[in-house]
Amino acid sequence: MHEPAPAENDGFDFEAAVVAPFRMRPGLRRLAPLRRVLHELDPRGAVFAEKLGVLAEHADAALVGLEGSAAWPALRDFVAQAADAGAPGLQLDGERVRAASIGWGVDAAGALEAGVKPHAAAGRCLAALPPARRLAGLLALTLHEDLALVEGRGATMSWMAVCLPSHWSPAEKVGRPFAAVHHPVPDNATLIAAAEHLCRLVCEPQRWERFVWNLTPHAGFDQHPQRHPRMPWPRDAAGVVAQAHWRTEHQSFVPLPALKQAMFTIHVEVVPLARAITTPARAARLHAALASMSDPVLAYRGLVDARAALLDWLAARAAR
Repeated sequence: MHEPAPAENDGFDFEAAVVAPFRMRPGLRRLAPLRRVLHELDPRGAVFAEKLGVLAEHADAALVGLEGSAAWPALRDFVAQAADAGAPGLQLDGERVRAASIGWGVDAAGALEAGVKPHAAAGRCLAALPPARRLAGLLALTLHEDLALVEGRGATMSWMAVCLPSHWSPAEKVGRPFAAVHHPVPDNATLIAAAEHLCRLVCEPQRWERFVWNLTPHAGFDQHPQRHPRMPWPRDAAGVVAQAHWRTEHQSFVPLPALKQAMFTIHVEVVPLARAITTPARAARLHAALASMSDPVLAYRGLVDARAALLDWLAARAAR
């Protein structure tokens, strides 16, 4: 099975994302017109395997919200932009979406059609889904990115195809106001105050991106809280460092202004910490950010038991 791509290849901007003092803020940045935000999955890779497993066993928890014809206008417009956003193999053919990487197509009613060299396991997975969810499943198996549909009117997320969440449940977030979705986040006053404005903003023609990161002992991509409860950190400092993984999200918004909607994309990467922090400058930068986190943020991110060991390792790395 192919190894996941290094974090540097996913659009994640380390210098923009890792800042001190660390604060929970929207952190939106204007996205360059031709910047790639979609990445087609390799069916031989680790991310595809995890997504396929989630859809085979937990589709009800990953594909949530609007179904069938209700989501079709937004999905059609999103797929029409896919080539410019980095996924030329995802194409709109009349009322059918075709995915070259897995050799399957799904129409607006959910009818499944085999194309060139259809991927057998993907076909079985899609066929087992209710027709109204097959297009969501097709997108999940074609794109590395998880997807959520943002409503400019009402500031909600009405539809999700999220197989690789970072310790949150899509079923608990879909359809809820943006402010309520972020209520559990500590130090969230700025996020909540800006929620409605941000939802309207990302549905306008200008594209936006943001970056999220964490340190985790969990090496997998899927971190749904019911499927994968938080792993405890090792008790010893050497074990903490050996188990630590750098989990990043490059998030972007593909605007659908005619519909006053936007597709929120989440590109997750997970690599061992030592593979991500390769220079003294990066170690110093991450040390400063981690050292400045408040106690509630450390608890929310599951870092209370690991911070001391991680800070010592980063300080030594920065001094080299």
